[in-house]
Amino acid sequence: MTHPLDNPVYAALTGPHAALARRSGYAVRYPADITPFCGLPADPSREDWAEMAGLFSPGEAALFPGLGGGTPPDGWEVLGGGPGVQLVADAVDAKPDPEAVPLGPADTPEMVALAERSKPGPFGIRTVELGGYLGIRRDGELVAMAGERFHPAGYTEISAVCTDAAWRGHGFASRLTLAVAAAIQVRGETPFLHAVATNTNAIRLYKSLGFSRRREILFQRIRRSLPPVAGRA
Repeated sequence: MTHPLDNPVYAALTGPHAALARRSGYAVRYPADITPFCGLPADPSREDWAEMAGLFSPGEAALFPGLGGGTPPDGWEVLGGGPGVQLVADAVDAKPDPEAVPLGPADTPEMVALAERSKPGPFGIRTVELGGYLGIRRDGELVAMAGERFHPAGYTEISAVCTDAAWRGHGFASRLTLAVAAAIQVRGETPFLHAVATNTNAIRLYKSLGFSRRREILFQRIRRSLPPVAGRA
């Protein structure tokens, strides 16, 4: 058996997040307005990729955590992506934060706007449904947030850790990461997270909080190939 974090999207969508999954055979994906991630078993067959194709419209893009860097078969295009780092909470002194307020669907417009400004990764109008989100406000304005995303059995990913540019340097990212981690640990689960491999500042921060590097993971942005245009060679 593989570890749940070896294939976290697939493990989440076939486990605790199964109610959110769109599924065809062994292929799974989240609804596009929640998050663009999709998953396949390790060493997927051509039949698995064909099932995945049935979950996407031609030209529709998705994010796929490629295991071992394999290239999708004909019928798919790799649009970009790059290596990431997976970190797990080994020695995190997680604790609630007195200023962190719960965020829910009513806060979605502010959350989406903050994500668009600070670029923590994909964040849609239903992403908040993936788990608990916390934020910090100043003068009523949401200036920082963090929350939960993938949920393999026994683990929960901390994601969307971001701060408005005007409020960076106040330690909000650290405080919210620890507060979200505390809520995860109360459930008896282990926090983990991902960072782009080139984002050395974020990786340094997470390590200083007690997260340790577990493995590298390749995130690819893929899409179903567009059908040929009639009359073109």
